[in-house]
Order: sequence, then C-alpha cells, then structure tokens
Amino acid sequence: MAMSVGSGGGRSRRSGSRRTPMAEINVTPFVDVMLVLLIIFMVTAPLMTSAVPVDLPDSRANPSEGDAEDVTVTLDADGYIYIGDERIAVGGFPDALAALQRDGGETPQVTLRADRGLDYGRVMAVMGELNRAGFNAIALVTNGSATAP
Repeated sequence: MAMSVGSGGGRSRRSGSRRTPMAEINVTPFVDVMLVLLIIFMVTAPLMTSAVPVDLPDSRANPSEGDAEDVTVTLDADGYIYIGDERIAVGGFPDALAALQRDGGETPQVTLRADRGLDYGRVMAVMGELNRAGFNAIALVTNGSATAP
C-alpha cells in the first residue's frame, strides 16, 4: 500500500511542474560536419595544384620535392603558355618572365609542365626563353607511373 501512495505522489509532482528549456548547445553534429569537410579538403587539395589541364608524358624518374616559391610554367595542348593559372598573351612570354619578382636576387626554380602532344621544338623554345631570362633551374613535370622502355 505504501508503494501505491508513493508512486501516485510522484506522478502528480511531475505533471504539475514544467520543464525548463535546455541552455546548452549540442556541438556533436557541428564537429561531425567539420571533420567531414576537413577530410574532403585534405583529399581534394593535392588535386588542385594546377587548374590548367595537361596530358603529361610518362616517366620513371624519381619525384622531386617542390618548394612553395616555385614558378609553374604550363604549355597546354594548343601551345598556349601559362604562368601559374594566368594565360600569357602570344608574344608576351619574355615580358611576363621579366615581370616575375625575384626575392633577394635569387631566381626561383621553374616547374615546367608540357602536354605530351606538343612538338619538341615548342617545348625547347620555352625552355630557351626561360634560360635567356635567367631561370636556369628548370624541373620538368611528368607522370610517374611509366614502365621501362
């Protein structure tokens, strides 16, 4: 009997009181979304190194470490020249090279990306122009998954 009295009193107390709103913010969904976005950016960041699409030739050469201060020169399939992601006007390549800033008199390394379908003479003309402008450290970019010739 005592049990029935105690349980009835407990119910009346709950029904008469109001619940107070919770003042805490649940950050678990926020953290979950941030971790997913972090993973997406970590996966896609290396793929966005260059916006100019180029079909690179294959090579068995060892990969080299690139500096953040490298200058990337790209020749696309149509023969247009890009410095970074900026397309250079026809005949304006020497002027664009002269405009590149050189920190402390030291010339940065140039990373040259050229489409595999280009004429060898066109690539050599760009390399000659780079050499003439004083950029003597030139790295050629290739795909690293080639088999032995």
